[in-house]
Amino acid sequence: MRSIPERFVTSWLVVLALLAAAISPYQQSVEKWRQDYEATLKSDDGWLTVAGLFWLHEGENRFGSGPWNDIVLPGGTAPAVAGHFDLHAGKAVVHVNPGVPITMNGKTVEEVELPADSRQHRLVMGDLVLYVHASGERLAIRMKDKNSRLRKEFAGLHWYPVNEAYRFQARYVPYGSLRPVQIQNVLGDTEKISMAGYISFQLNGQEYRLDAEKKDSGSLFIVFRDLTSSKDTYAAARFLDTDPPMKGVVEVDFNKAYNPPCAYNPFTTCPLPSPGNRLRVEIPAGEKRYH
Repeated sequence: MRSIPERFVTSWLVVLALLAAAISPYQQSVEKWRQDYEATLKSDDGWLTVAGLFWLHEGENRFGSGPWNDIVLPGGTAPAVAGHFDLHAGKAVVHVNPGVPITMNGKTVEEVELPADSRQHRLVMGDLVLYVHASGERLAIRMKDKNSRLRKEFAGLHWYPVNEAYRFQARYVPYGSLRPVQIQNVLGDTEKISMAGYISFQLNGQEYRLDAEKKDSGSLFIVFRDLTSSKDTYAAARFLDTDPPMKGVVEVDFNKAYNPPCAYNPFTTCPLPSPGNRLRVEIPAGEKRYH
């Protein structure tokens, strides 16, 4: 087999070096962030594993692999009837049939009350995880399955090219106290959230504001929509996280704006933006619509 001339190898190395140099450290950091985000989405506990959402009705809600159950689990993952969830006055209690191998925090479960959306109250049965989820005033059982079809068929994320013009040093103005706001989610249920303050930034000579929630870590969480929504980006909203503000200033990087889980998964419930977070400007940065 003929070897490649050394001068061609050297030329390709030079080209690769020039391409690497053309990518700034900032661009590299954003691409790394995007790769890590997609890996989290596809992980064993990621949003792609959510494989069912079953609304609870007052009284007994049976679950198992049999088709007559209120909550039908995938075939081969559970007995025909594994037990039932009892809903009464807004409280859900699981009753597991004898001999069914369901655990919570590593311990076998027979009967236990399940607070909504508690990470400490998740029922594990093989590759399935079941827990109570609240959407407004309604309660449902959310099912996660490591072998879900959505996870297996996921085609990857789509992003705008990294553009530093959509990275801002924004002003952060905290409210004197948390402001309760009622919003709807994608299913039409009303939820109450608390706004901690707002960010303010300039784009094309115009000032824009976005209300923000504050996480326990001190970082900000923003749900927004802009004029790319439903055209190039997900119609309902996109999400954006920031580091904790420092002395009234916070970096806002729309290159890291990402879709809510309902963009990929019909079994999830996502908040819509508050009225003030619907920008009348295009922000062609961050994640595009999932196809």
